[in-house]
Amino acid sequence: MILYLHGFRSSPQSFKARVMRARMEELGLIDQWRCPTLPVSPREAIALAETLAAQVHDDEITVIGSSLGGFYATWLAEKHGWRAVLLNPAVVPQEDLSCYLGEQPLWHGGGSIVVEPRHIDELRALSVASITRPERYYLIAATGDEVLDYRTMLAHYPDVRTTLIQGSDHAISDFPNYLDQVLAFCEARPPAVAA
Repeated sequence: MILYLHGFRSSPQSFKARVMRARMEELGLIDQWRCPTLPVSPREAIALAETLAAQVHDDEITVIGSSLGGFYATWLAEKHGWRAVLLNPAVVPQEDLSCYLGEQPLWHGGGSIVVEPRHIDELRALSVASITRPERYYLIAATGDEVLDYRTMLAHYPDVRTTLIQGSDHAISDFPNYLDQVLAFCEARPPAVAA
């Protein structure tokens, strides 16, 4: 299973999520794809991810997290031993998002969310001081990320497989160029054809 966790104020309609879903459909692997709309509550987002993954053995799951989803993916990888692909992950969202309290517009489809102080507390509770087993991680970080500092990402994920993109942006607009590497790390393969 590939479990994709989108970022703050994002959705399954994000560019990267749509690109990945399309490739999974092409490969005949759409039944292995999960990309939920995450609740604003970090605690509830983690619970939803764990519920979706409950029917699959831990060594058959790769969680892909973009931005805030990368923060969640790290916590889940540490707790469950899952493989994790991190796309410009948030490292200290409890600091980064503290200035976003109150109503915030969503990026896709209209609507808004309300960020409450308890959500910042929930983020603090999910912090991972340092990762274990770096071989289970794949980091894609862009030097041109206008939201998060790629150097913080590199420092937080030492010794992990890393693709450092020179330039690009927070959304990783050139993500299709890296999709095959991501899927190879996830070990996503089409079902074997019976002889």
